[in-house]
Amino acid sequence: MDLDYALREDRPALLTSSGTAALKGSLQKWERSNRMSLMIMKHSIPDTIRGAIPEENDAKKFLTQIADPFAANEKVETSTILNKLVSMRYKEKGNIREYIMEMSNFVTRLKAFKLELSENIVVHLVLISLPAQFNQFKISYNTQKEKWTLNELIAQCVQEEERLKQDMIKSAHLASNYQGNCINKKKKWSNKEGNSETSHHME
Repeated sequence: MDLDYALREDRPALLTSSGTAALKGSLQKWERSNRMSLMIMKHSIPDTIRGAIPEENDAKKFLTQIADPFAANEKVETSTILNKLVSMRYKEKGNIREYIMEMSNFVTRLKAFKLELSENIVVHLVLISLPAQFNQFKISYNTQKEKWTLNELIAQCVQEEERLKQDMIKSAHLASNYQGNCINKKKKWSNKEGNSETSHHME
């Protein structure tokens, strides 16, 4: 429908009596697009913002007036998102997939502000943010030649987290058994001492 025609093209020159049918058609097309673009934009922005923008009948100029006040805010938003991304640390809540997806979401938001990070950089940012329990995992990645995609990293991290959980369960089980054995030994030793004392008194 060429609704954005007036945003892409400058307004045609005013018609004169010698204007051709093609020029008339071009002007009518531009004026229609200009009216529709203005109507859509004015109805799409909040009243508080629209009230702060001077009245303008040219859609392209109106769009510029909207964009200018937000240029500074865009820089602040970019800085805020980037700061959150580089300062993120995994808290071992048991869902590393969601954690990495949250980091990926920040990267996607940065793309909207024309700051694009390569997938390799994102992979390294994720690895840096992992706690000490993943140190062996990180060393393993850094010593291999192949680079992982973000999806491959997610799959590998999920497996590593599951392995670490199983190791913790085994360690807790071994510690529990060791403590239980120590308690049993102490009981047996106490019983032996008690029996020796009893025998001594009887004599």
